[in-house]
Amino acid sequence: MKRIMFVCHGNICRSPMAEFIFKDMLKKCGREKEFLVASSATSTEEIWHGIGNPVYPPAKAELLKHSISCEGKRAVQLKKSDYDKYDFFFCMDSRNVINTMRIFSSDSENKVRKLLKNKDVSDPWYTDRFDVAYNDIYEGCCQLLENL
Repeated sequence: MKRIMFVCHGNICRSPMAEFIFKDMLKKCGREKEFLVASSATSTEEIWHGIGNPVYPPAKAELLKHSISCEGKRAVQLKKSDYDKYDFFFCMDSRNVINTMRIFSSDSENKVRKLLKNKDVSDPWYTDRFDVAYNDIYEGCCQLLENL
């Protein structure tokens, strides 16, 4: 079983979108039992008293436009111990890679990478363009599925 963790800053927009887009792709091609898929944050900004905020409403709405549910998902923080629990950590942008490496201290098995090799996934938190983020994430998830 392949274990995949998607990572962004707060785990309320891009990384949960990636988690549920990828899960939907796996289900549609009958491969969901081959993978464990999750998402997490490099920060604690969206986690209060140990409870993470739910997926940001516009991100949730963008997923629903594509008939993808993320119901019940709440933000969780990436932990150093996650390194041994997952095969790959796909970060949404270069800053997420830096912060993931800060949490892990090292990447001896080359598990940490960006979802899109040549660019960052557009951050809808600043642009309010959840459609653009969805398209970037979908593209990255398609490439990921082809490569696995």
